Amino acid sequence: MSRHDISRRQFIAGASASAAALTVVPRRVLGSAGFQAPSDTLNTAGIGIGGRGRASIEGCRSQHIVALCDVDAGHAAETFAEHPQASAYSDYRRMLDREPDIDAVIIATPDHIHAVIAMEAMRRGKHVFCEKPLTRTVAEARALARAAREHDVVTQMGNQGHAGEGTRQIREWIEAGVIGTVREVQYWTNRPIWPQAIERPTDTHEMPSGLEWDLFLGPARHRPYHPAYHPFRWRGWWDYGTGALGDIACHSMDAAFWALELDQPIRIEAETTPLFAETAPAVSRITYEFPARGSRPPVRFVWRDGDLAMPRPPQLVSGERLPGGSSGQLFIGEGGAIGADMYGREPHVFPTTLHDDVMASPPPQRYPRSPGVYLEWIEACKGNGATGSSFPEHSGPLTEVVLLGNLAVRTGQTIEWDAARMRATNVPEANAFLDEEYRDGWSL
Repeated sequence: MSRHDISRRQFIAGASASAAALTVVPRRVLGSAGFQAPSDTLNTAGIGIGGRGRASIEGCRSQHIVALCDVDAGHAAETFAEHPQASAYSDYRRMLDREPDIDAVIIATPDHIHAVIAMEAMRRGKHVFCEKPLTRTVAEARALARAAREHDVVTQMGNQGHAGEGTRQIREWIEAGVIGTVREVQYWTNRPIWPQAIERPTDTHEMPSGLEWDLFLGPARHRPYHPAYHPFRWRGWWDYGTGALGDIACHSMDAAFWALELDQPIRIEAETTPLFAETAPAVSRITYEFPARGSRPPVRFVWRDGDLAMPRPPQLVSGERLPGGSSGQLFIGEGGAIGADMYGREPHVFPTTLHDDVMASPPPQRYPRSPGVYLEWIEACKGNGATGSSFPEHSGPLTEVVLLGNLAVRTGQTIEWDAARMRATNVPEANAFLDEEYRDGWSL
């Protein structure tokens, strides 16, 4: 028997459209320029490699990709084919049991299974890179942050903009007083770009070949397979995803959360189109209120999704457009504004005359530049520096903030939040969404 968990027949059937990729020879075999000695490479595994995970694996391709895992052999066929040297699995638990030499794990599964995989990997002493949002619930985010400290592993969330030049510029410009005191940040996005605001389907469908549906469900409650959930459409379903907010806000809220040194909000209010029991609404506007911090004033976040347009800021003169196109962010200060796309890239000061002044005489660089979200993590795993979006220090607390918006969305009520007690003090029913019981056989 092969140690591969995915059968040869499943793999060949799923990979037929990508057969040409099987001729790729890893650079480490060729010994070409830039070759790293085995002692300098991480034994890396990928879990959830059929969508976003493929890009994450590519970002870590300089390392030794020893194992790949996905519950859908057909959907992940291209990634499997690109790494013929890697062992192939459908169950991450079996992969971790059979591949004890794995040093680091990349997780890019649906949201609902991030926490259980990351926890198991950290317990085994593996370093973890996990795509955003870090978890599906607030309680899971706190649990992963505690576990990362306890097991002393290197962690990083895939909010790629945090490692970018733009995010550092935004903080340096704000701290230099370029736009004055910031009291409000506006966000907008074209998400959802998947179906939501829908009821559970009742028709039946044949399971695609190569899909392990029970493994896809993981800790979530059982339901029959339907293409309304997989692939990609899971984001709008509360059992598997976190809606438009969870998809984008860990990117777009990141710069403000870091640059303004925010902690937890004290109040969250949501306005939405009609609510559905199992899926996120079509459109929402969510307002977060953060308290004053020392000499810094309170801050308000206003989030809009579903292509909901924000009022035109007075800082923009005629003909100027908000940066970021359909998804972006705008810091509003007393003396101007800073806009960027959802990743914080290419920030621009408004009015543009002020931007020209900043570029002519930019504030000094106060924060070290990053080699990128993947290389930063890889180097930290090897003992060189630290990650900027580790679970305890940054991505865990940021994910909590993002997910609190969904408490207000799902209850339709303004939430008064007590972060120390991890409780909504005025809406007891909201606390049911802070955590969720896993089905039998699954736990943190």
